[in-house]
Amino acid sequence: MANFTPTAFVTGGSKGIGYGIAEVLIEQGIRVALTSRSQQSADDAAASLNQRWPGFALGLAADVRDLNSQQQAVEAVMRQWGRIDYVIANAGVGQFASIQEMSPEQWQETIDINLTGVFNTIKSTLAALKSSKGYFISIASLAGSNFFEKGSAYNASKFGLVGFTQAIMLDLRKDGIKVSTIMPGSVATGFGGNASGEKDAWKIQPRDIGQIVADLIRMPARTLPSKVEVRPANPGGSAS
Repeated sequence: MANFTPTAFVTGGSKGIGYGIAEVLIEQGIRVALTSRSQQSADDAAASLNQRWPGFALGLAADVRDLNSQQQAVEAVMRQWGRIDYVIANAGVGQFASIQEMSPEQWQETIDINLTGVFNTIKSTLAALKSSKGYFISIASLAGSNFFEKGSAYNASKFGLVGFTQAIMLDLRKDGIKVSTIMPGSVATGFGGNASGEKDAWKIQPRDIGQIVADLIRMPARTLPSKVEVRPANPGGSAS
């Protein structure tokens, strides 16, 4: 009977938005395999979740930039739980600098993680999603439609991610796989090296994104919100 419990695969799930998504999905009775480049970080996050929901979290080391690494993580989930119903491509990085200061290394890391990483995620999970008639969700950003100063690499990666996700939505819906992208504005995650605290209470919280994911997967099968933009309801000094 355990194989009939739905299972989610969340990249970058050890902290921030990914961890918030994992929490909400587990509360909905969905097992979550979460990845991090660090096995220790993945284990720590899974242990924290399993303290509250024993046996519902699995931590895996995987680098989204490496297709083989992603495939090995997916194979581990299939060995452990036998299915993947929901894939949330959340892993991301922010490199912010003017084009005069942006290094080739910063550019490449941003594109490799934020865009190529999502390609690797869908390629490695595609067979499992076809089997389960599952759901693939990418976590993009409002930066995928709104450009800003010092955002050349980040904007390029997120504009590309939105287009990529919408294109594969058209590719995969004929296989019974739903595809959506979520485009958040300001989220209280400490993203970009800024510590998150009480001053960020006005921002979208990681669990709020988790709730959107949960709402999407509960949507009637005939209906597909393919792109979801979300902003803070009352911006505290920010227009994003």
